[in-house]
Amino acid sequence: MMWLFALIIVLVVGGVAVVAVGTGGSMATEYDDRPDALVPAEGPISGDDLRNLRLSTAVRGYRASEVDALLDRLADQLDGKPAAAPQAAPAPAPWPAPVSEPEGGSAE
Repeated sequence: MMWLFALIIVLVVGGVAVVAVGTGGSMATEYDDRPDALVPAEGPISGDDLRNLRLSTAVRGYRASEVDALLDRLADQLDGKPAAAPQAAPAPAPWPAPVSEPEGGSAE
């Protein structure tokens, strides 16, 4: 009975090794599913080129809204349009005022 279990274990390990080496068949061809960035490779880039540009996203990539805002700003500069007023970031909340000790020192 012990020989049977040993034979089964050897067959399972051998099967895993065959699959790991890849002799069991080849993997499917990998295709790039990201859209191409369609900007002219040579010559000047116009504002419309930047407005139509969409970059692919990644797990740890940039914020799409910030990239789009920058591309719009650059497109306006390329087209010679006046710059729109930048949106001001909200002011941070002020720190609470430190608690001061009462006049006359401590109550020791």
